[in-house]
Amino acid sequence: MADTAHATSLLEPIVLLATAVIAVPLAKRLGLGSVLGYIFAGIAIGPFLLGLFAEPGRVTGIAELGIVLLLFIIGLELNLGRLWAMRRDIFGLGTAQIVVSGAVITLYPLLVGDRSLPASIVAGLGLALSSTAIVMQMLEERGEVDSPHGRTAFAVLLMQDLAIVPMIALVAFLSPLEGSDDGPAWLGAVRMLGAVAVVVLAGRFLLNPLFRVLAKTGAREIMTAAALLVVLGAAELMTLVGLSAAAGAFLAGLLLAESSYRHELEADIEPFRGLLLGLFFLSVGMSVDLDVVRANWLSLLVAACALTVTKAVMMYGLVRIFGHDRPTAVRSGLLLSQGGEFGFVLFSAAAAAQVMTQGHASLLVALVTLSMIMTPFVARLAPLLVGRTARAEPEEDYAGARGSVLVIGFGRVGQVMAQVLLRRGVGLTIIDTDVEQMEAAARFGAKVYYGDGSRLDVLRAAGAGRVKLIAVCTDRQEVTDRIVAILRDSFPDTPCVVRSFDRRHSLGLRARGVVEVRETFHGALTMGREALVGLGVPPEEAEGVMQHVRARDEAFLVAQMQGDLTGIGDRYRIRPEPLDREPPDREPLGRAQP
Repeated sequence: MADTAHATSLLEPIVLLATAVIAVPLAKRLGLGSVLGYIFAGIAIGPFLLGLFAEPGRVTGIAELGIVLLLFIIGLELNLGRLWAMRRDIFGLGTAQIVVSGAVITLYPLLVGDRSLPASIVAGLGLALSSTAIVMQMLEERGEVDSPHGRTAFAVLLMQDLAIVPMIALVAFLSPLEGSDDGPAWLGAVRMLGAVAVVVLAGRFLLNPLFRVLAKTGAREIMTAAALLVVLGAAELMTLVGLSAAAGAFLAGLLLAESSYRHELEADIEPFRGLLLGLFFLSVGMSVDLDVVRANWLSLLVAACALTVTKAVMMYGLVRIFGHDRPTAVRSGLLLSQGGEFGFVLFSAAAAAQVMTQGHASLLVALVTLSMIMTPFVARLAPLLVGRTARAEPEEDYAGARGSVLVIGFGRVGQVMAQVLLRRGVGLTIIDTDVEQMEAAARFGAKVYYGDGSRLDVLRAAGAGRVKLIAVCTDRQEVTDRIVAILRDSFPDTPCVVRSFDRRHSLGLRARGVVEVRETFHGALTMGREALVGLGVPPEEAEGVMQHVRARDEAFLVAQMQGDLTGIGDRYRIRPEPLDREPPDREPLGRAQP
């Protein structure tokens, strides 16, 4: 009996893993994407087809941890400053999307489906939510998380995840059943605020010392265990006070975003997040009631199309109203056109509270699942509507990366710098995410590997831990700062040369202990020297003037670093000032003759 039970306990994970290993590569080869591969595989092994899993609920509980870990990693990649900068899209656009889309969708079951008003309201609000798991997975696969439409979609999804709490409370208010005596509402609010305060205080004062002690042990698996403990602990605490587990995990990640250990935590959590998120998509496929779909296939198909069009149009209009450009509005609308996983929670709660019938809830669950399946196909319409064709991304493969210098970014700065090093016979490993730059790199006699330099796993695979020097030549300041933070935390002994964008950025980079080179400063000095030569100054004298200004600028930078200015980034209050306050030794050139 024991052997039989042991074999049965191993059979289920073996089936799940084998299904994923077969279905996902096949789906990606067919161009369907990993999300659809997981969902179709779940339908195949679920109770209504092959019947390998008679109770999908046994998988769903564990699978939902994938969403929890996803929100934790999203929090890690943000910080309070970036979150505050997104406040208009989160609270303004996000709230407007829920209210407007919810109100419009409510009319369909109320007027067409002949449902009651409470059931229609819950259905409308539940269908207004979108799938954080599917949208973020698609954005990550395409490398579009930091794109304008990626940031806009994330802001709305974050507000939707927070809105599930008042929606559950609304279900209890609309329920004809006698409510349980959980005490006054203000007491519940106090409990929620207290739980948030506990997570905030722990993140501020306990987590960094904890990870510092654990890091000294040198046992990486303990760091992984501690990271999982933090995520699950915060999620469970939020669940106990009535908030969502995803909100707790996001808050924990947000508080660790400034930690010096954030990149190690992200690298440790990522494999669990990917595996459990895949398991979640499998459970979504298993939960599809094919009997319900067969009995109502036409109405479900019409409803799914109507839902997709309605949400896409509403989102497009709201994004435009909030000041975003047309491509961002189109892509955001298509990405958020499906129902979401929190709709499953809301509809189950509504059925249990007798706000809607179980049959109605089953139809809504099937509708949400069908809309999820449609999302990858709908998102492909974006290039047609925007008017640009999409370029396929190559695979990340660093098998031949053996250079002694790692160059991150192969734009106009990286290309010129690479020619200097190649002329001296220095071996380079170059990574970039721009496919056009990769295709043009052959002219320079160097291969550019596809990869995001702001990811710790990519840097390790590209050899950041063994190269003699790392040159950061990326085009955007925020990307450069993120890469430098990872490099100084994870590879502190490797020298770095970094492209700087202005004086403030140079001061911030120097404070991190890297060599910075301002992209416009040296060109401006050369331009000034050539201007002097054009005015008749001997070239040797013009060169001396240029070197004098260069030395004065360096002295001024050192003085600023040693002065009363503390911190980095925006905390440097930099304003243009002359480097020489004394009058010139010679008569000014080019003065008009009297």
